[in-house]
Amino acid sequence: MYRAHRGEFRMLQVPDRTYLAIDGHGDPDTEVFSAAVQALYPVAYALKFASKDAGRDYVVPPLEGLWWAEDMDTFTRRRDKAVWEWTLLLLVPDWLGAADVETAVDRTRPKAPARLDDVRLEPLAEGLCMQTLHVGPFDDEGPVLHRLHHEVLPGAGFRPSGKHHEVYLTDPRRTAPEKRRTILRQPIS
Repeated sequence: MYRAHRGEFRMLQVPDRTYLAIDGHGDPDTEVFSAAVQALYPVAYALKFASKDAGRDYVVPPLEGLWWAEDMDTFTRRRDKAVWEWTLLLLVPDWLGAADVETAVDRTRPKAPARLDDVRLEPLAEGLCMQTLHVGPFDDEGPVLHRLHHEVLPGAGFRPSGKHHEVYLTDPRRTAPEKRRTILRQPIS
């Protein structure tokens, strides 16, 4: 699911998964977005350590995001970040459930990150998707998304059918913009 090649659009069947999730609106270069990220990670690490204590360790997966707007041209041509809607996600292993997430949130509460109470467990069923790898600044994704939506999908007989999905393979806080690696995924029908 986390494999893609730059310049290559690949169709894949994405299995149903469950995520820690938190919603937001607007420009991702704001404190609102940062607060959402800062609420997710402590819960994810509390889950990881509880699972490890129970004998099942795992690596906290990369941050993911669902993105949408009334007019998808705000992503591909206009890049009008003020109207973007988003849900940030961190994958939860299938052996952990709602009770585990509740316990992780309670363990995180003493640190009291803003928006902690907005973190929830959410299933995601995307099914058939098309994806590619984008290398570079997030602001340079527009032409790749335009090509995906207006050339690749119609040329293959498909259309977008869900929220645009991104998987951040590199940490934007530690990676130069020109070296960022992001999977761009689009559910299709």
